[in-house]
Amino acid sequence: MAADLSQIVKAYDVRGVVPEQWDEPLAELFGVAFAQVTGATAIVVGHDMRPSSPALSRAFGRGAAARGVDVTEIGLCSTDQLYYASGALNLPGAMFTASHNPARYNGIKMCRAGAAPVGQDTGLAQIRELTERWLESGAPEPVATPGTLTSRDTLQDYAAYLRSLVDLTSVRPLKVVVDAGNGMGGHTVPTVFAGLHLTLVPMYFELDGTFPHHEANPLDPANLVDLQRRVREEGADLGLAFDGDADRCFVIDENGDPVSPSAITALVAARELARNGGAGAVIHNLITSWSVPEVVRENGGTPVRTRVGHSFIKAEMARTGAIFGGEHSAHYYFKDFWNADTGMLAALHVLAALGGQDGPLSALVAQYDRYAGSGEINSTVEDQQARLAAIRAAYEDREDVTLDELDGLTVSAADWWFNVRPSNTEPLLRLNAEARDEAVMAKVRDEALAIIRG
Repeated sequence: MAADLSQIVKAYDVRGVVPEQWDEPLAELFGVAFAQVTGATAIVVGHDMRPSSPALSRAFGRGAAARGVDVTEIGLCSTDQLYYASGALNLPGAMFTASHNPARYNGIKMCRAGAAPVGQDTGLAQIRELTERWLESGAPEPVATPGTLTSRDTLQDYAAYLRSLVDLTSVRPLKVVVDAGNGMGGHTVPTVFAGLHLTLVPMYFELDGTFPHHEANPLDPANLVDLQRRVREEGADLGLAFDGDADRCFVIDENGDPVSPSAITALVAARELARNGGAGAVIHNLITSWSVPEVVRENGGTPVRTRVGHSFIKAEMARTGAIFGGEHSAHYYFKDFWNADTGMLAALHVLAALGGQDGPLSALVAQYDRYAGSGEINSTVEDQQARLAAIRAAYEDREDVTLDELDGLTVSAADWWFNVRPSNTEPLLRLNAEARDEAVMAKVRDEALAIIRG
């Protein structure tokens, strides 16, 4: 096939429609390139439940094996289970998933040994260049002694490792509804939660990469409706929603209301700081709530602000030796998990915190949810930079605000802030606003939107 790799090799991963944009022969070339760029003698490969995932994963493994690399295939797994295998086995890894994208998509999330990220500046550009060259000239000849392909089940070890990081021994009995969205949470949750003091109410645990009930994207409120209703019907203590590859986790309280991922970040940060003697750096991106750095400081930690995106978070985790990091998109990163993101470990922290006291989840998280936020609002624009310039012009002469350009444009005042970031892949600007009360937030949000859409 005549593939346009500029359309499928993104900043952090490979993502595209199968077979129109990429297929098994191309996956095999990616495997060859991954072997060459990492210089590995062995790698680990896993895949999600999408119909195209097993064949693409196996083709990638064949490509790596043709370069003499021994390939450990862990089969069906969540993305954080692949990171576990990469960390525990100290091997580079490749996860075949398109996360929350529709069924016709697939992709590859790659990492170096110890789950260190492979992004545009850390190997992905080289992988793309090699693959493009070989699409024209043909792949290099296989080595004389190819590598082996062997299977290994890591699910039990992954679950045991996660449970070793959170003390759940004295948790009171809890009733939890879990919506796996027909994604990999249906594979991992039963094993991770086995033996805990929980009554598990499963929703959509059947692995089905066509997503028959709703998209496996909890960031869209429409995909939480079924879970919210079920939590109320069951009188459950909480609900958990995982995305397609189960690396992100969203939390619903006992009233069926979504809990802000920033509040979860603050809650877990406080717990991780307590585990580490009340000291340590905690990473948060610039669209997380003011609550996060406040809670980190109150618990003895040092907050570190970063750009949005897992490669930036992981780089800062490594640079600062941070113990934890969180994003408002419900990605949670742990030093004890090779600085990688795992929604499942964050979920265990929430269960431990809730089960370690007698009050409901809504009361527990209230102390971590202190401000009024807009959520992320996307606007289609013709010229991203022109709209950003218009916002800067509207605010730069005001003495009561400060501006910074760490990621897009952030405008901050004493009682509010907002950030506007351009999408890397679509003609969109993304707005996030927060204030000390709802009325001020709405005013700030609407003023910014008027300029963005003006």
